[in-house]
Amino acid sequence: MSVNRRFLLPLLAALVLGVLSLGIAACGYTSDSKDVAEGEAVHLGELQYNVVFSRYLNPNDNEDSAYLVGQPAPPNGSTYFGVFLRVQNESNDSQPLPSTMSISDADEKKYDVIPSESLYQFPFGGEVESQEQIPIDDSTPQQGPIEGSLTLFLLPAEASSNRPLTLHIPGAEGEVANVTLDL
Repeated sequence: MSVNRRFLLPLLAALVLGVLSLGIAACGYTSDSKDVAEGEAVHLGELQYNVVFSRYLNPNDNEDSAYLVGQPAPPNGSTYFGVFLRVQNESNDSQPLPSTMSISDADEKKYDVIPSESLYQFPFGGEVESQEQIPIDDSTPQQGPIEGSLTLFLLPAEASSNRPLTLHIPGAEGEVANVTLDL
């Protein structure tokens, strides 16, 4: 084996290992930004929120009917929209959950969450126990197909034309997280 090759192979191996280490370290990257995209975690105080999924809901679909329990048919020109969340309490104390959330469209029209009787509903105004999560382990929303708690909105048809839609999550200390929804 030549002298150049003898030094080149270990050098190349070290370079590859260094690049892989950087890539793996970047996977754990978190940001303090309160403006994130759907699927990215955002921290508000001691709570970490993650929008798992968002989509329009169809009252005539078997799966969606479970999310729309107790809801009347949407008025003409409107449709139900679900945002599914996971929340993790990273502290040693229970933490309050917001009592409401809203969505705004590109024209800055605001749409408030509507009450829900669904077993999948997000527990607005409740608390997350120390080192626990929402949805709670082995609960209906955690065992469901999306594995997230539902926040329900009634949106007019024009909202889908005025994208992006942004979910606004208020924090306990006056902060607000803005999550751009993926439609």
